[in-house]
Amino acid sequence: MILTLAMRNLFYDKVSLAVTIVGILFSVVLVSVQLGIYAGGSRIITSVIENADGEIWIAAFGTKSIEESGTLAGNERHTALATPGVARVYPIVSTFSNWKKPDGARQLCVVIGTEVSDSGLKPWNIVGGGLEELKLPDAVAIDETYFKYLGVNGIGSTAEINGQRVRVTTLTHGIRSFTTTPYIFTTLKQGRKLQGMPPGSANFYLVKLAEGADTATVQADLKSRMPDLDVITKAEFKQRSLRHWLFGTGAGIALIGGAILGTLVGTVIVAQTLYASTKDHLNEFATLRALGSSSGYIHRVILTQAGLSAVLGYVLGMTLALGIVALSVNTELPIIMTPSLAVGLFALTVSMCAISAVAAIIKVTRIDPAMVFSR
Repeated sequence: MILTLAMRNLFYDKVSLAVTIVGILFSVVLVSVQLGIYAGGSRIITSVIENADGEIWIAAFGTKSIEESGTLAGNERHTALATPGVARVYPIVSTFSNWKKPDGARQLCVVIGTEVSDSGLKPWNIVGGGLEELKLPDAVAIDETYFKYLGVNGIGSTAEINGQRVRVTTLTHGIRSFTTTPYIFTTLKQGRKLQGMPPGSANFYLVKLAEGADTATVQADLKSRMPDLDVITKAEFKQRSLRHWLFGTGAGIALIGGAILGTLVGTVIVAQTLYASTKDHLNEFATLRALGSSSGYIHRVILTQAGLSAVLGYVLGMTLALGIVALSVNTELPIIMTPSLAVGLFALTVSMCAISAVAAIIKVTRIDPAMVFSR
């Protein structure tokens, strides 16, 4: 009977129902897109670090992300290799550079130079060419997403980095940058050459631990040997990068703020609609009270009405949101929708509608059953 009353109240005024559903739909789409961009941005920011096969990073003091680090002289590698528990140390060049397109226009990029024969860090999701081709003179790997940014159209295209000629030999798919600044992979030797760095130098050293070695113990030992450098774990480097790009730039706060705004707007719209619906049915609720229905029974009717609104709005909103997610897959900043995020959004939508029902419940609580006899 509760469900029947709730459905009749909900569908009695089609205009109010449409307003309620649109409000919830707007809220679900806005929150899902904002949080999806946040999740997508977080994954992109940490993708290079996540795909590196090492537990500890050595970098210049104060390094905030994979794109920004000072130059290390090279003796740090020997110091790290002499530390108990260290199996391998991979030098990595990673810094901002200037890419000159064939038409003369320039584009900022991030050159990442590594020993592609090692397992430390190398391009992944390769869809054209391969790692062997990347070892050729002047060879670089780029992602398909950035063809228009770089002014190229595939394997064999040529350009310049910092005034030096390069040729595209390898293509990847899905290696994106949060700043839409393309990552350009090449060999360690070529990376040093493009940056004018001396032999043996690097921007980072990626440390691979020996089997059974304790990360915290090795990290503390490395710090004691190199007190003037940052010696951080993979997890710490990921968190540092997220703080820098999402909160240091204000992007993360803007996305979270947009999600909160969407929730508040949806809550207000649903609250107004439920309150208006309750006022329109005060006589019916008073009749139920006069017939002996408890306050709890009437409250459950209103909450069920709010729950039905939540389900309808969520289904329509999530359908639209998933369409937007699908359209963003091959863009520079894809929106990510995970199962846990979808479940969380449903819980948020139901909670939003339940909170919205409070004003209506308070109104019903104050009903005098005698009013039914005064009509």
